[in-house]
Amino acid sequence: MTVERGHSHSDDLLRGKQVNALSAPDRNLATTLVLGVIRWQIRLDQQIKTLLKKPGARIDTEVLIALRLGAFQLLHLDRIPARAAIDESVELAKQAGHRFASGMVNAVLRKLSAAPRSELSETTAAELALSQSHPQWIVERWANAFGLEEAYAICCHAQVQPDLTVRIATPETEAELSAVGIELKPTALLTVARTVVAGDITATDAFRDGRVRIQDEGSQLVAEIAAFAGAEHNRPANILDACAAPGGKTLILLERNPQAHIVACESSEQRLAQLQKRLADFSDRIECRLADATSLSEKASFDLVLADVPCSGTGTLGRNPEIRHRLRAEDLARQAERQRAILHSALRAVRVGGRVVYATCSLEPEENEQVVASVLTGNPKAKQISLMPIIEGMAKSGVVTSDGAARLSEHISPEGALRLLPGMFGTDGFFVARLELRD
Repeated sequence: MTVERGHSHSDDLLRGKQVNALSAPDRNLATTLVLGVIRWQIRLDQQIKTLLKKPGARIDTEVLIALRLGAFQLLHLDRIPARAAIDESVELAKQAGHRFASGMVNAVLRKLSAAPRSELSETTAAELALSQSHPQWIVERWANAFGLEEAYAICCHAQVQPDLTVRIATPETEAELSAVGIELKPTALLTVARTVVAGDITATDAFRDGRVRIQDEGSQLVAEIAAFAGAEHNRPANILDACAAPGGKTLILLERNPQAHIVACESSEQRLAQLQKRLADFSDRIECRLADATSLSEKASFDLVLADVPCSGTGTLGRNPEIRHRLRAEDLARQAERQRAILHSALRAVRVGGRVVYATCSLEPEENEQVVASVLTGNPKAKQISLMPIIEGMAKSGVVTSDGAARLSEHISPEGALRLLPGMFGTDGFFVARLELRD
């Protein structure tokens, strides 16, 4: 209900105390049910609607959720008997105070269980949207921007749980994890990233000590690109992480530039408190500040600014599936306005000769290329620098694998920005551009 009403994100709730108190099997089932229903909600609602006596009738939210839960189990899970899925949904409707609707829930789910399975065509964006349970307007945008085949791949990636990716501090840490039953495999891009194949990484001493951190590989790559100096004399002494929470990228900036002083800004008091807690062991080198990134007070103070800006998050629908139900086309212009303000502010904060790295986890041009182009038009001293030599330098330094660098180079735009589409490398979707301030 909380997610349905737009009050929270599913991944935050699934890490809460109530879920953590469950046994491991029950916790896994709860996660599968919650995320699965959100991912397939559009298609589930369409399938439920066709079985109602009055397809246009309004259904109370609690009853609709009970129907979705039952339908998801019937259509997408093999290990739960149909009778159990139906009975549980009927009971949920009763417990929510809708005893009168329990008969309807039972009848609809029985019909659904008995109905023959059919595959939908996916030859148009509209058909793909329904088949893969995405809003049609979003899929049409992706098909126009990237082609129908890429839109299909993006949708498919959003319909499964993303791989659990971690960052390993040292080879010794990896050996320690292996010794306690954690099975890892190399990822596609970074030499320090691994995919968890088996085992509970959160139960290890290495995780509790911070020697292994959970972080999407694409997110790690953004920070690596920002942190990469190329030569010792180019290492930044003063770094600003303009939108720092939850702090994973901040830690990589520090890891790669241990000599630097880092200012980590966050505009939300709650998120700032979480950021300070996470970075407490590095308070001598990282200064956490409550600050709005659109109006930074420092002028020409930093050698490097990372502006990983708030965005629509359409590159993270596999991780945050509820975004597809909340986002509206008109939201993109509002996001872009704030993003332009942050990038303008970041350029004011960087010294001449310094660099700004702009990043989003959005797939939308309004939040990416168009933001960068607009800001460059208004600031003749700022120039966009191609990421091609950065990626090549990261390969030579052993940050990126040789194969990873070759594959990344294929996705650098003529302007020099990098776009990762979801699933392309097993990561979330990201956009990254590097700007430099010149005389």
